[in-house]
Amino acid sequence: MKRLLISVAVIVVGVAVFKLWPERPLDVTVTYPENGPVAASVANTRSGTIIACQRSKLSLPLGGQVAILYVGQGDKVEAGAPLMELWNEDIRASLANAEAQQTVAALNRDASCRQAESQEREAKRIKNLHKRQMATAEQLDKVQTLADVAAIQCQLQDALIDQAQANYELQKARFTQTQLRAPFAGIVAEVNAEIGEYATPSPPGVATPPAIDLINPECLYVQAPIDEVDASQVSLGMPVNVTLDAFSDRSFNGKVSRISPYIQDEAKQARTVDVDVILNPLPVDVHMLIGYSADIEVITARTENTLRIPTELLLESSHVMAVSNGIATEIEVGVGLSNWTWTEITSGLDDTIQLINEPSQAGLEAGIKVKVISPSLSEVTQ
Repeated sequence: MKRLLISVAVIVVGVAVFKLWPERPLDVTVTYPENGPVAASVANTRSGTIIACQRSKLSLPLGGQVAILYVGQGDKVEAGAPLMELWNEDIRASLANAEAQQTVAALNRDASCRQAESQEREAKRIKNLHKRQMATAEQLDKVQTLADVAAIQCQLQDALIDQAQANYELQKARFTQTQLRAPFAGIVAEVNAEIGEYATPSPPGVATPPAIDLINPECLYVQAPIDEVDASQVSLGMPVNVTLDAFSDRSFNGKVSRISPYIQDEAKQARTVDVDVILNPLPVDVHMLIGYSADIEVITARTENTLRIPTELLLESSHVMAVSNGIATEIEVGVGLSNWTWTEITSGLDDTIQLINEPSQAGLEAGIKVKVISPSLSEVTQ
């Protein structure tokens, strides 16, 4: 009996000590609201791609044997530079013949027109003689007819010159079709031809490799899909932050240059709108390659020097957890612009309030005692 009473007494004392023992504060780290810029943005739903403003997959319109390759992969070329040429000796001969025909036509015209001028002078002389009754009407009619025929012959030679010129242009066009030239300055990305091979133009609707793939690397843009829900917020000229896997520690600037006029509706994918972003001039140490994957963040709105907090501190109900006299307190706040990093605070806070860095940590709730501690060195350096 005595032992039982002692056990009961011990339990009662233990309960009393537990209830009267001071509550141990929960350790927390804090941060303060600060002033700075906040931007609202929308981002792409799938990876975008770096694309060249000018890229041509070139082929010749005629089939034939490759005679000359002027370039190789990686060569830089100027606009109009020759890239490839087919065997064209037959067309060269036709072109030379057409040029000779031009010369012959010009000489014939000169001879005919000089003859016409001579006949016209003779007609005038007979006409004067006829006025003085020194030539008959029959003579005048005959010489005038000869002058008219000579004039027509001169006009005919003009037409033959035009015909020879047209034939020359035709042969020149045929000759040009055997030569592939650069439509713009750029770099040869790929050559799908060898000297002696037979090049065949692509039939309609049948895709074949281009003879020359030419890229202008001086002008680049990003094309990326944005969800149809966010697309209405995007306008031409909006600033854009661009990040690439190849340059994970850097970001680049650009602006929206085109918004697709239609929705991409592909099977098993969300409906999206393609947005093109022209990149600002790149730093000299950045070598951008066509085809890099890229992500875009379109800045739809921005405020400068506004009160802001890290977005991760905001609870879903627009509340934050703060420390007031050693007690955890839940504060309702008004929010403005927001992104993944920062949220604008329009009401409820000032820059003297201590905000708890981990509002969702275990055991934290409004009304409990908390102790503000300094973050560990590892946390500071993260």
